[in-house]
Amino acid sequence: MKNLFERTSSNWVRYSEYEWRVAADGTLYLTPTKTAQPSIHDPLAEYQKIVLDAINIGRMGMSKKPDAEIQRAIQQFAVKYGLFGLMTALPTTPNFMEYEAVYLPKNHFIKEETMSTKKYLALFFPFDKLDVIKRGIESMWNIQNDRVMMALVLTMTDKPMAVNMSFQREYAERYEWMKQQFIDWAFTYINSFLYYEDYNTLNDETRQMMQQSMAAFGGIAPTYHIALLDKPTIVWDFHSLLLGIQMMFSFMLTDSENPIKLCRHCTKAFVASRPSAVFCSPQCKNKHNVYKSRARKNSSDREAQDND
Repeated sequence: MKNLFERTSSNWVRYSEYEWRVAADGTLYLTPTKTAQPSIHDPLAEYQKIVLDAINIGRMGMSKKPDAEIQRAIQQFAVKYGLFGLMTALPTTPNFMEYEAVYLPKNHFIKEETMSTKKYLALFFPFDKLDVIKRGIESMWNIQNDRVMMALVLTMTDKPMAVNMSFQREYAERYEWMKQQFIDWAFTYINSFLYYEDYNTLNDETRQMMQQSMAAFGGIAPTYHIALLDKPTIVWDFHSLLLGIQMMFSFMLTDSENPIKLCRHCTKAFVASRPSAVFCSPQCKNKHNVYKSRARKNSSDREAQDND
């Protein structure tokens, strides 16, 4: 696991600034600001950080933290890594612009199994529409008077049209959908953590339920190709950041040498340097020991008072 992504690469787009905006129907969206500048980064270069950040935000949702706090965390996540790319993550194919309609497998967010491309695009462009013309299986997209967006599209020409559309400033993702996705990842991790932590105390029915829950975790497998860069490099073809996180999370979740743990003091997720580690940092270890020492002293004082 240590060198799993050492010779891998994948490109995704993030913006320098995002804002929360409310659509006409009252739905809250996260979208790049009008003056935000895009940049291309490799999520695999910091795969541990992105997975841990995702789990920790999800745990905020599980513990019913205030929405304002969760929104702030999601906004910071987007600045570091970009939006999920839900528009291309949900359909059966990221090339849906080549079809007459969008086809959707079962998911948490959209109940319809199919919908018109125009209606589907409206879910992700609630404010400013892209200049897109769709006639049957043919589609045309026109970018005018924005050199930055034109340069971005030219840079990412190897991506499907819909993926490039999700990199534009007009693209937006719903807060409730993003929040639920973070919670799903956190739940998956907690389910796995408790299964082994409490294995001996669980009855057979509970174990089977947890196993079934874990079996439902997964997604469409990404494709890849090999590029001859400074050395042979596996380039993963992620058509959404969500799919990339899903894959990185899967590998980290099954790593026995450096497992994901919950810090015994601050309760945040961290990657353990060894299987027996229980603290995310020396600081948390020291604080925990101080807390235990004070707790023992208080207990001793109470016993002394009771004896008096």
